[in-house]
Amino acid sequence: MRHHDLAVIGAGSGSSIIDSRFDHLDVAVVEHGRFGGTCLNVGCIPTKMYVHAAHVADTVREAHRYGIDATVDKVRWADIRERIFGRIDPISEGVREYRNDPVRTPNVTTYEGSARFTGPHSVRVDLPGGATDEFTADRILIAAGARPDVPEVVAASGVPFETSDTVMRLSEVPGRLVVLGGGFIGAEFAHVFSALGSAVTVVSQGPALLRREDDDVSAAFTRMAQERWDVRLGARVTALTGTPGDIRLELSDGSVVAADTLLVATGRRPNGDLLEVENAGIPLHPDGRIVVDEYQRTPVDGIFAIGDVSSPFQLKHVANHEKRVVAHNLLHPDDLCRTDHRFVPSAVFTTPPIASVGMTERQCKDLDLDHAVSIQRFADVAYGWALEDTTGFVKLIADRDTGWLLGAHIIGPEASTLIQQLVQAMAYKQDVCELVRQQYWIHPALPEVVENALLKLEL
Repeated sequence: MRHHDLAVIGAGSGSSIIDSRFDHLDVAVVEHGRFGGTCLNVGCIPTKMYVHAAHVADTVREAHRYGIDATVDKVRWADIRERIFGRIDPISEGVREYRNDPVRTPNVTTYEGSARFTGPHSVRVDLPGGATDEFTADRILIAAGARPDVPEVVAASGVPFETSDTVMRLSEVPGRLVVLGGGFIGAEFAHVFSALGSAVTVVSQGPALLRREDDDVSAAFTRMAQERWDVRLGARVTALTGTPGDIRLELSDGSVVAADTLLVATGRRPNGDLLEVENAGIPLHPDGRIVVDEYQRTPVDGIFAIGDVSSPFQLKHVANHEKRVVAHNLLHPDDLCRTDHRFVPSAVFTTPPIASVGMTERQCKDLDLDHAVSIQRFADVAYGWALEDTTGFVKLIADRDTGWLLGAHIIGPEASTLIQQLVQAMAYKQDVCELVRQQYWIHPALPEVVENALLKLEL
């Protein structure tokens, strides 16, 4: 049985720790699918490339608002898809070739198959064709990601469906698309496919969409979504029938939804269970995440985990941060550094875009924090006039005692960019009065909407 100094399970964020600092180690990399991880292949990058195409189509259709008459004559789905995967697939294959290159990475052995733990430091790899391989390793980094979580009623029905892993490679835009799920994955794909020509129905069990966002943001997005798509709230799927191009969903309210294509976007499930981590003595949280401490260590000595397989955030920038922590801790076991998950921003690239960091107003109330809230509409600043934006706003929450921001929530154009200065303010504990007064804000640029929201805080 081959022995390695270090093994990395997953060729996404985890395997990217393997740089020149690890040249002195014998390293194993295990990957069962495309190299480069979720973000590159089926997540952040391709989805946002699709989102931009959708934004362009929507901008053309809305050009009349600015005194410009224009129409979308045709959506060339195949060309959009090729623009995206024509760039991504070669990168993924390039990563695979690099990891298998004995000249460029002589200290790395690649196992292309599915990993299973057989003991605390022993791994079996199920290779294509039914063969297996095994190895042991002194230290192991689990970075195996997550997979779409498909409700049993869908899985057991035999009805064909897509997930975020597959829907971007469809051969054509569906005429009628049903999106099952009211979270960020569903919101982004509903935007993409509706902008590119699909009639979209969104089915959600909850009373509103994007319920993890601040209540005001969730309510505003839900209202706008209902104007754009057929939104069924408080509805569960009770039965499914049909074949490709002719699918019927029976809902708990007695209604029936017909579709050409069903997209299941009900969340993603960590892959720890697929690795049979119990054989290594590695515990899981009730939601399936691998248990780690602030150093990204599992309770089993020498085994670490990062990213979607262990993190509650399931965000690439979090996985990258955790990767840097583990890289340091592997190289400096006597000088460990901690993961910092205090101010993790997130964004939903839908229409309109959404971004947030920190606590919601409801969370502040639940904790009985003495806080101030301000809301500034895009429509009330000059660049908002230029954009003809009538729905967006910035919502800020600050601690009355310290003057520090507790949370920031934006729905509107460039939300994921505007949030960054507020992330920095929270990370460095800047007093909001100093933040807004001790710097210039370009007029009439869009950041003025943030400036005005800060000025409105009554501390």
